[in-house]
Parts: sequence; C-alpha cells; structure tokens
Amino acid sequence: MHVAFVHRRGLGQFAALAEHLATSGHDVSLICETVDRRLPSVRVIRHRMEPGPRADSQMARYLGIPDHHVRIGHRVAETFDSMARQGERPDIVIGHIGWGSMMFVKDVLPNIPALGYCEFFYRAEGADVGFAPDDKPDAETRKRLRLRNIAQLVSLEAIDGGISPTFWQKSLYPAAAQKRIAVCHEGVDTQLFRPDQRASLKLPDGRIIKTGDPVITFVARDLEPYRGFPQALEAAAKVIQKNNDALFVFVGADGVSYGTPPPGGGSWKDALLSKYNLPADRILFPGAISHDLLRQLYQISTAHIYLTYPFVLSWSVIEAMACGALIIGSDTQPVQEVIRSGQNGLLVPFYDTDALASTILRVLATPNDFMPLRAAARRTIESRFRLTDCLARQKNLIDTVLRTA
Repeated sequence: MHVAFVHRRGLGQFAALAEHLATSGHDVSLICETVDRRLPSVRVIRHRMEPGPRADSQMARYLGIPDHHVRIGHRVAETFDSMARQGERPDIVIGHIGWGSMMFVKDVLPNIPALGYCEFFYRAEGADVGFAPDDKPDAETRKRLRLRNIAQLVSLEAIDGGISPTFWQKSLYPAAAQKRIAVCHEGVDTQLFRPDQRASLKLPDGRIIKTGDPVITFVARDLEPYRGFPQALEAAAKVIQKNNDALFVFVGADGVSYGTPPPGGGSWKDALLSKYNLPADRILFPGAISHDLLRQLYQISTAHIYLTYPFVLSWSVIEAMACGALIIGSDTQPVQEVIRSGQNGLLVPFYDTDALASTILRVLATPNDFMPLRAAARRTIESRFRLTDCLARQKNLIDTVLRTA
C-alpha cells in the first residue's frame, strides 16, 4: 500500500503513524513545503513554497489568508498530478486540512480515498477567540474567522473521512461534518515516557535536580498568553514569596505561536519579568530543549503547570502525565477532557493566579498526598493514549476508509 501524507511543515501529527506504516512494509511519501524532521523510510516530496498572505487592494477584505490557502492547495494538487502522470498514484492520501493542502486532492485523484486531519475549526465564541476578558470579537473579527475556515469547509466536502485528536476539537466542526470525523489522538510512547524515580538533571549552573526535589515545571512551544505563561509566572512569584525552596523551570522559546506579541514588541518573558523581583536562581528559562531532557524534567517535576485557552490540546501535557507528573491545569475544555480534578490531576480557573499559587504551595507542602493522582494520570494515558493502541485505531480507520470510499 502506498500512503501519501500531506502537511505543510513536515510529518507533524503523522510522524508515528508514518514510521509505523513504513516499517510495516508500506510505501510512505510526504508531500510538504518544508521538513521538520526526516525518517529514513519516508520519501519526502517538497512542492514549491508559496509566499504568505498578500496585501492586494483589489482583493475583498480578509481574503488574504484564504487566497494563501488556495495557492498551497494548487501546489499540492500539481504535485499529485505530476506523480500520477509518472504512475505514482497513492492508495490513500492523509493530510492536514487547516492550510488548504487538501483542497484539490480529489480533483486530481478523484478515485483515491482521502482522510483529513481536523485539528481546529475557528469560531468567534466557545473557543480561543473571546476567551480573554478583554477580547470582545466584533463583526469584523467574526467575518475574518468565518473566511479563515474556507479551506477546511471545501476540504471537508471532498474527503472521505476525518480524524480529530480530541472530542472537544471535533465538536468545533459543523454538525454535519462531525458525523464523518473519528476521534483518535496521535498517542504517546508509554515505554519511553514513564515515571523514573532515579531521574536527575544537571542545570546550567551545575546544580543537580532529581525526583523528589521541589521543582515546578511549565512547558510550551513559546512562552505566551495562549498557554497561560503570564498567569504561571505571576503564580510563581507568589509561591517564591512563601516558599524558600521551590524551583520553577519555564521551558519554551520567546516567540508567539498563536497569539500576538506584547505591547511594544519583544517577548512576553522580557515584558513580564520586569514586573516581578524574581531571584535568578529560583526561576529558570532554558529555552527550547531536547525531547530527552523534557522527559527527564517531567519525571523530576513535583507539579507540572499546564494552562491553555480553549484551543488545541498540547502533546506536552500527555507526555507529562505519562511520566507520572502531577498536572495543575486550567479548567478549560481541552484539559477537562483528560483531567478530572482530584482524580488524576488538579484544575484551577485559568485567570486565578491566587488559586494556582495556593495549589502549588499545597502540593509542595505535602507532595506524598498527591501520589495517587500521579499514578492515576499515568493510568489515564495507558488506557486512552498509549501509542500502540492509537496506531491500531488509526490503522483501522485507514482500512475502513479504503473499504468504503
């Protein structure tokens, strides 16, 4: 079987599935603009990169992003058309529908089954937009968001099925489309991400931290408001005032993945640090670190802060739970789907930094009291997000689409 994956930036969410299919003897290709990582068994076919949204005075308002998505879709379609003319016709196409890549696949490969990855459908209410107290979406914002879904709506009409990582993310899609969207997370390797009481890590200043030390962790691609960095930093400042031993480790780059930069530009970290008198030896910013170091950090963590707008659920929280970390999360929809407060973690209101700080202090005071929650977090991942099980579900979905398309 020849499986062709489509994703702008590389394998992304398809990495484990692509590797599994390739090592099982299938022919696997990746159609993309750029490559985030390469797998020896996956052939990469790059199409020409399209420049970003254009400012065109003749273009209707807010059509810049949809136009960009259409151009990406054309590039992917041209690639498949060229492959087909050379006799390289895949048996199934699996691709992310968010950036237009899957818009025209069925027009050049009308008889080939197509499965779309449905990550996030934009809405003016009930998700990220309008979540912040000062974010009041006006009519212009609503129109812009509606147009941003054009590529997804066109793709949903054409593909033979969809897949979303969580039930909440699926629920954002139009009701008619939800009937054809299956829920299956990409999964986590629970053999690799597991508790380790012997875990230790050497800090840049030479200190060694290990399991049992009062280490509070926070991980995000970028330290920004969408993932609750301002609230986590404010809570850290409150904890440090009352606890002489706590060490906070904030992992993440200084960019802005999803939101906007702070007023005046620069990074949110620099903008917010000036507000607090934080001792440098009690709060660390290692930037982006390797996956191996992340795993060790999860294993060491006394409590792991995971805050997020109602948005895409991060892989980091699933990996941390697999390592038996105690999650102190925000009581927002994507987190509520995996954590039941008091059962396999703790939830606090996203904007309540007093509640977050007091919860951290409670955990630091009696860490052994929360060992059952850590064990329950691990069991949650083993029962719902184990990589081997998720791969089996994804493979079953592929087989179903192949049979019924």
